[in-house]
Amino acid sequence: MSSNHLTGRIPESLWELQNLRVLSLYDNSLYGSIPQSPFRSPQLDTLYLSFNQLTGPIPLNIGNLSELVDLQLNDNGISGSIPSSIGNCISLQTLMLGNNQLTDTLPDTLNNLSNLATFDVHNNSLEGSVSFNGGNCKNLAYLDLSLNHFHGVLPHELGNCTSLNQLAAVSSGLSGRIPSSLGQLSSLTILHLSINRFSGTIPPELGNCNSLVDLELHANSLEGNIPKELGMLSKLQILQVFDNHLTGEVPMEIWKIKGLKKLNIYNNNLSGELPNALAEMKELKEITLFNNRFSGVIPQELGIKSSLMIIDFTNNSFTGKIPPYICFRKRLEKLLLGFNHLEGSVPSEIGSCSSLSRLILQQNNLTGVLPEFMENHYMAYMNLRRNGFNGEIPVSFGKLTKITEIDVSMNKLHGQIPFELGNLMELQVLNISFNGLEGHLPFQLSNCSKLLEFDASHNSLTGSVPVNFRKLTRLSTLSLSDNQFSGVIPDFVSELQALISLDLGGNSFTGNIPSSIINLHSLNNLNLSRNRLTGGIPLHFGNMVMLEHLDVSYNNLTGDLTSLSETHGLVDLNVSFNHFTGPIPEIFLSSPNIFNSSFIGNPGLCGCVQSSKKHLNKQQYVMIAIGICLFVAVVILVFYLAALFHRKQKQDIEMSGDLGVSSLIIKVLEATENLNEKYIIGKGAHGTVYKACLGDDRVYAVKKLVFGGTKGGQISMIREVETVGKVRHRNLVTIEDFLIKKEYGLILYKFMKNGSLHDVLHVRNLNLDWSTRYKIALGTAQALSYLHFDCDPAIVHRDIKPMNILLDADLDPHVSDFGIAKLLDHSTASLPTTTLMGTVGYIAPENAFTGSKSMEADVYSYGVVLLELITRRKVLDPLFTERVGNMDFVSWVRSTWSQKEELEDIVDGELLDEIDDTMIREQVENVLLVALRCTKWEATRRPSMREVVKCLEDTKASFKSIA
Repeated sequence: MSSNHLTGRIPESLWELQNLRVLSLYDNSLYGSIPQSPFRSPQLDTLYLSFNQLTGPIPLNIGNLSELVDLQLNDNGISGSIPSSIGNCISLQTLMLGNNQLTDTLPDTLNNLSNLATFDVHNNSLEGSVSFNGGNCKNLAYLDLSLNHFHGVLPHELGNCTSLNQLAAVSSGLSGRIPSSLGQLSSLTILHLSINRFSGTIPPELGNCNSLVDLELHANSLEGNIPKELGMLSKLQILQVFDNHLTGEVPMEIWKIKGLKKLNIYNNNLSGELPNALAEMKELKEITLFNNRFSGVIPQELGIKSSLMIIDFTNNSFTGKIPPYICFRKRLEKLLLGFNHLEGSVPSEIGSCSSLSRLILQQNNLTGVLPEFMENHYMAYMNLRRNGFNGEIPVSFGKLTKITEIDVSMNKLHGQIPFELGNLMELQVLNISFNGLEGHLPFQLSNCSKLLEFDASHNSLTGSVPVNFRKLTRLSTLSLSDNQFSGVIPDFVSELQALISLDLGGNSFTGNIPSSIINLHSLNNLNLSRNRLTGGIPLHFGNMVMLEHLDVSYNNLTGDLTSLSETHGLVDLNVSFNHFTGPIPEIFLSSPNIFNSSFIGNPGLCGCVQSSKKHLNKQQYVMIAIGICLFVAVVILVFYLAALFHRKQKQDIEMSGDLGVSSLIIKVLEATENLNEKYIIGKGAHGTVYKACLGDDRVYAVKKLVFGGTKGGQISMIREVETVGKVRHRNLVTIEDFLIKKEYGLILYKFMKNGSLHDVLHVRNLNLDWSTRYKIALGTAQALSYLHFDCDPAIVHRDIKPMNILLDADLDPHVSDFGIAKLLDHSTASLPTTTLMGTVGYIAPENAFTGSKSMEADVYSYGVVLLELITRRKVLDPLFTERVGNMDFVSWVRSTWSQKEELEDIVDGELLDEIDDTMIREQVENVLLVALRCTKWEATRRPSMREVVKCLEDTKASFKSIA
């Protein structure tokens, strides 16, 4: 009665049937527990209940079925442990229990099943060690232990299972060395041991498994060389050893395996040159070598004889030319050669390869013209940036009707922008910046209705912005800076409600700043500098509540800055070299982020505080006196804490003047030419950051806080020094040295090679596989858990966001910027402050109008970061509002998931290939669900960071993704 759409429970009366030999009810919709009553048919030899919805335990009396040969209960919801009585089923040949919810350990009685040929327990929650009685596994042909929580080693007795044909222990929790005894398995065709903690070297004895077709050892901690003995595997079709710590060269014997179809060895430390034998591998369809140290010239015959579909050599040190026939057979789908030292022109074969969907050649030394593309209905992504391409943008680019992103920036292109690009209806990102393009912007670009980012900056473009651009309603980034545009800034820009960044600086725009610009409520960055603008700052600038960066310098603007006083989120302001008059608003004079240089070149501006026309009453004078006293007390406390910290660190730095400055600080100042602006690597809400290289591999990030005579900057710095000085955790930044003076302060950190998580996700667009994203997620969670639960008193960060998560050379995360962190006194934990702390998009709902210093607010911010890590979308991406109403980032993810529960609609496109793997899909889904819990609207329903860490570590234990 299999596959008959049966529903309901299994009636116990079936167990009463006598003389029953076969009971097959698989692939139905049966639910409930399997009956526990005694079997009346001891001669039953076949029991099929797979692919149902059964729950509850396996019947304890299963051992009564001494004639049972085939037991299949897989793909249900069966729970509990595997009963030890199953060892009495001595005739059992097939035992399939996979994809259930079984727990506990494997019973020792399984070793009694000497006839067992198939044993499958994958995707359960089994624990303990794995053991096999060497004398009782001679018949075992299929063994799957994957996706469990075992510990310990893979038993060497498996080498005695000489009939073994398939062995899988993927993400099973195992560690230690891979047993060399597996080399005795001459019948083995599939060996999957990926995503565990195996260490040591790859056993050369595996070369004796002469039937092996598929060998997958990736995502472990294997080291040493790839053994040349693997070259004896003449039937091998798939070899995957990526994400390990392998070194040395790939043995020549590997390149001579004629039937090899897939070779994935990326994310190791492999080196050497590729031999010409690679071009002779006729069956090879996929080869990925990225993130290694390969060098030399790519074999120039590559592609002529092979049937390659995927080539990824990104981030190595290859030189020479791209092989001219690399797309010879017109089957290539992905060609990724970025971040190498390739030179010469792009072969014409690439342009005529109609199957190509992804082309990445960025950051090489390629020259000549861009490839001409024929009819191509698959190309979705093309990145050719930072090369030496010249000539014009080919008109044939307009035929790539499926493409979503084109980046040809940082080349030497000239000529006009082809109007045919307006045919690209799926285009989302177009970056043609830093070239020599000229002429007008073609109005046809407005037909690209899905365009999110358009960057044509640093060219020689002229004319005005086409009025048709008002149709680009999804546009979040518009950068036309450093061109020769003229005329007035079009009023229709206010209709582009999705804009987050508008950069029109360095042109010849005239007239007033459109008053309607204040309607851009999502705008975060506005640059109108170096134009010929006149008039004043429009009224009600405070309507742009998201605005953080404003630059209107080097214009002919007049009037006062009253309108700007309404803005409360600015972290970067420049109004220098205009004709402004009147007082500088008090909000800027007290800000630690905005410096005097922001106002220079305006002779009519005065640095006095804008005064009130009303006379102060007696009560107000009393309040001022109290405020002065408090200010003095704070200053005294600041100096006291600084001195205390200095003593703890055995440092003797003078609080004012130049005496007592440490030798390290002196060297840093010398290396940066007294903090010359050319060494600036970033500006944030809490200071300017410089890079200082002292040689001998000592590189520092130097944060400078300018106090400007106000208490705010000193308090921010002393808070950071105090907070960071108290904590020590591998995922938190540590202070190397510091200096506090009257006018400014310096804090030294170790320089993080990969910058911030924001840079990696949205600026550098670094390739991030899932295991790396998981590592960043877990490390950040562990840092916050430490702050919340292991510090006394507890510390709330209050500004968790990707910009404050720094990544070292190994992409390990380090939480930074404690400038607004607070030591949490539990007696006042619920008291709100009147100042809004944090960054828009990451602020918890309950903090929208207050600055509550709760741990739950940190949890919410962390949840947003998790979602950003999974989706690689910016928090203020306008695409959310266009899919399902007017939604924010978190609501968009929650709504999309609740409607379909399809990861493909949410995750970063870079992860799509990875989530084809079931175990990675489930891990991504688990982390997504953690993020959605963290971002619950009600603070009380969010998990603690300690719970978050446990959830993530449980996920790691279940699927063993490298952290």
